Amino acid sequence: MKIKDVTISKLKIIEDERGKVMHMMRNDSKVFQSFGEIYFSTIYKDVIKAWHLHKEATLNYACVSGEVKLVLYDDRTESDSRGIYEEIFLTPKNYFLVTIPPNIWNGFKGLAKGESIIANCLNLPHNEKEMVRLDVENKRFNHNW
Repeated sequence: MKIKDVTISKLKIIEDERGKVMHMMRNDSKVFQSFGEIYFSTIYKDVIKAWHLHKEATLNYACVSGEVKLVLYDDRTESDSRGIYEEIFLTPKNYFLVTIPPNIWNGFKGLAKGESIIANCLNLPHNEKEMVRLDVENKRFNHNW
């Protein structure tokens, strides 16, 4: 089952003999809200970065190098998909954007040898005060990575 309000959008890659251009976000995209900040998060093979949620910001993740398993958990009391986990595998070989609304727990695990890179385009500037972080082993979550 899919988590309510999470959107997956196919992204365009333009490739030729010189390399490639990997589109991520445009201001005329259906999922674009506003520009806050873009940053890159790296993760090594078999490492898990989890759990966190943003109370206000919408996240837009795309994997530009390597492969990552993104895990989402819906704990919103008003949501039809409350209690659901969703696993999404991100890689440039199947290139898309995952848009995650506020209050969805998320984390990811590196799957590729070496280092994988996730780009995140938030609709608000990154602000630790609007985030909630919990340890990957927290009893609130029942997920087998």
